[in-house]
Amino acid sequence: MGSKSRGGMLFASPMCTLLLSPAWALAEETVAMTPPVTDATWWRWPVILLFVTFAMGIIAVLGGVGGGVLFVPIISGFFPFHLDFVRGAGLLVALSGALAAGPGLLKANLASLRLAIPVALIAATMAVVGAMVGLALPTHIVQLALGGTILGIVAIMLTAKKSAVPDVPCADNLSAALRICGIYHDPAMNQDINWKIHRTRAGLATFIIIGFMAGMFGLGAGWANVPVLNLMMGAPLKISVATSKFLLSITDTSAAWIYMNKGCVIPMMVVPSLIGIMLGSFVGVRLLKVAKPAFIRWMVIAILAFAGLKALHRGLTDTGII
Repeated sequence: MGSKSRGGMLFASPMCTLLLSPAWALAEETVAMTPPVTDATWWRWPVILLFVTFAMGIIAVLGGVGGGVLFVPIISGFFPFHLDFVRGAGLLVALSGALAAGPGLLKANLASLRLAIPVALIAATMAVVGAMVGLALPTHIVQLALGGTILGIVAIMLTAKKSAVPDVPCADNLSAALRICGIYHDPAMNQDINWKIHRTRAGLATFIIIGFMAGMFGLGAGWANVPVLNLMMGAPLKISVATSKFLLSITDTSAAWIYMNKGCVIPMMVVPSLIGIMLGSFVGVRLLKVAKPAFIRWMVIAILAFAGLKALHRGLTDTGII
């Protein structure tokens, strides 16, 4: 990862030395720039991380967003972890939920392999490129780009609409050649939905950008997958949501290998994060029946907006502008 300074903070203790041996060169640089943390206090941050991600898991379910899109901006903005380690953990947070949901969605005939495979080939390839670029860039540049991206996600959440079954007059030539179509039964409407897609070339081109951003920022990409599949390409909303979840298991795996190879995935962050997100998700599912969706949606938007501004402020501070 070079000898350049990256700023930030990583905990120094005998146990961490053993866990972080692949990334120890980076750790020596970052620890030298920050006040030392004693062996008696290093465990406090993982415990706090467990409780924060527990709350994050509840909010993610109630707000209908992936855990990764909340994890990276919040943890990087308010915890003393280096951004590279936060992005590596964020990919695994998003990946764990996708891997858990993927088999059930395929079995229910909601996630479409014919739709997912061409999209996954493009998004996964670009996720690898994005991860390599993100790790090569200076941290303050990534922080600024992350802040801008999060604020862009807020704008999408404020303006994006959803269509349960978009009107697709006819499939385009590319989707017809790839046979991207299907039938699924919708219990809510009590009928079989025969679906197809259009604007396939534009949609696949958009996933070049989505995959790159997913790898670069470790956000996952559910926030972008669903609007593109549903509104641009014309897939039904349930097919779009399910296929997006399945896509994450491919896209995030590709990017996660890059972060693991660079030593940016460490158990001290990943273990409490995954446990907290999973436990919070279980609670969130139970609360979903009584929660008010409008209130939760605005709460998620407010949290992301604040986290995005925090990331911008941190990036500008690191550059010396403010």
